[in-house]
Amino acid sequence: MIRPERPEDAAAARAVHIDAFPVPDGEVQSVESVLVDWLREDGDVLWPLTLVAERDGQIVGSVVCSRGTIDERDSVGLGPIGVCAAYQGKGIGTRLMEAVIGAAQESGEREIVLLGDPGFYGRFGFVPATTVGVVSPAPWPDAYFQVKPLADFDPATDGGSFRYAAAFDRLNGPAGEGEDGH
Repeated sequence: MIRPERPEDAAAARAVHIDAFPVPDGEVQSVESVLVDWLREDGDVLWPLTLVAERDGQIVGSVVCSRGTIDERDSVGLGPIGVCAAYQGKGIGTRLMEAVIGAAQESGEREIVLLGDPGFYGRFGFVPATTVGVVSPAPWPDAYFQVKPLADFDPATDGGSFRYAAAFDRLNGPAGEGEDGH
């Protein structure tokens, strides 16, 4: 079952991101779980677009969206998205992506922006951001910094420089030089 995350889900969602991603040596949390904590603390989580996957009463997947901007216009930054290791490869990540895209469309968002594997995200309609006039906030390879244009997106007028929520800057340093943007 895919549903919106509730306040009481915070610890379980954090646990998903700790289980789904490597924890750096000497740390107790993955980088992704730290990012989720910071997005929550800053009040930048977009709750209608932050979802969990529940199986047998246990949260096994999580996708977090936060408010970004393209120039001065509101946009959506997707990430992190994670599925507990024991449940990976079972379609849960796909269902989370389909649900968050549908929720963003229903909310009237123009696009979703992310940094990730084009082989995975391309099947959901994500394209290199440069092809629709969106400029990356860091020198990431073009294929990995991607945009999913939604119904009202017009590359002629909606392009510009993307900026993630402030937590991403703290994670990646002032120039956005981190290795993965999630």
